[in-house]
Amino acid sequence: MSNKRDYYEVLGISRNANESEIKKAYRKLALQYHPDKNPDDAQAEEKFKEAAEAYEILSDASKKARYDQYGHAGMNGGGGFGGGGMNMDDIFSQFGDVFGGGFGGGRRGGGGQRTIKGSNLRVKMKLTLEEIAEGVKKKIKVNKLVNAEGVTSKSCSTCNGQGRVTRMAQTFLGNMQTQTTCPTCQGAGKVIDYKPSDADANGLKRQEEVIEIDIPAGVEEGMQLSVTGKGNAGPFNGIPGDLIVVVEEIQHDTLRREGDNIHFDAYINFADAVLGESIEIPTINGKAKIKVEPGTQSGKMLRLKGKGLPQLQGYGTGDLFVHINIWTPSKISKEEKELLEKLQKSDNFQPKLDGSEKGFFQKVKDMFQ
Repeated sequence: MSNKRDYYEVLGISRNANESEIKKAYRKLALQYHPDKNPDDAQAEEKFKEAAEAYEILSDASKKARYDQYGHAGMNGGGGFGGGGMNMDDIFSQFGDVFGGGFGGGRRGGGGQRTIKGSNLRVKMKLTLEEIAEGVKKKIKVNKLVNAEGVTSKSCSTCNGQGRVTRMAQTFLGNMQTQTTCPTCQGAGKVIDYKPSDADANGLKRQEEVIEIDIPAGVEEGMQLSVTGKGNAGPFNGIPGDLIVVVEEIQHDTLRREGDNIHFDAYINFADAVLGESIEIPTINGKAKIKVEPGTQSGKMLRLKGKGLPQLQGYGTGDLFVHINIWTPSKISKEEKELLEKLQKSDNFQPKLDGSEKGFFQKVKDMFQ
């Protein structure tokens, strides 16, 4: 169970607080625990981060809805800043929204270079229903950015290699010193001094790479899988981005997917529906025989438990639903017609209708006489 405090409790607001109230509560705490007001105070810094994490979730409508329904468990193990996914730079990046730019976009402290992360790559992957059912390993070729050999760098003259520039901002709390990412080197603290002709301004070049991707069973159309560190390289040997794989399902010839369940339309003739019959149907990984009971009506649905798709998290398997349809031939022989005409007159082959339905059909019949 998560030991995080409830986000509403952190900001001191009710669960039905509106956007303005959420922002106001966060603003108050951010000012109270701002690192520049509480130098070398680890406890204040933690409260500052905690408030930022709560605001990051509750100020986003979709994240707030997910948190309201599932709590911290719905935020991928905590998410946000306190969960380790964001740092002080990310927290200060909120300030343009909350404080109207008064605090800038930097962080406190003695500056320092930052590692630049490469951009993500996005690819589409087509999968058959059989591959989705079993899970599969696929190899794909991507054209990605890598660090070119022979690149040299020098200290950035704008920030003197610090990666940040310092400025004084006048706020209603008085003058505050803030730091922002250097606009010249984007926080790296250095710039390219020499690069080969095939490299770009960041010392990167394009290169093909074959990447093996492990696709888990049960994925769905439109789902995105992230392969960490397989995206574009970060400048100056920074952190590489991720490879985002977007799933595309190849439509099956006969089976239709709905979530974890599979549907199949089975067509039988009139005699089989009356007398009953065993028929063979396709499944995801083979075939199965099912019994059509005598007197089966068109539209009846049969369920084969556990013959669907596995759930993505491995908690169960869907079912296969077989929809029975009576197939009507468009052409018949003279003998077949005579036989059907005899059956047509039999009371046993008349629909069993109640009184109201009989009256309706009689009126329709009278209209055409």
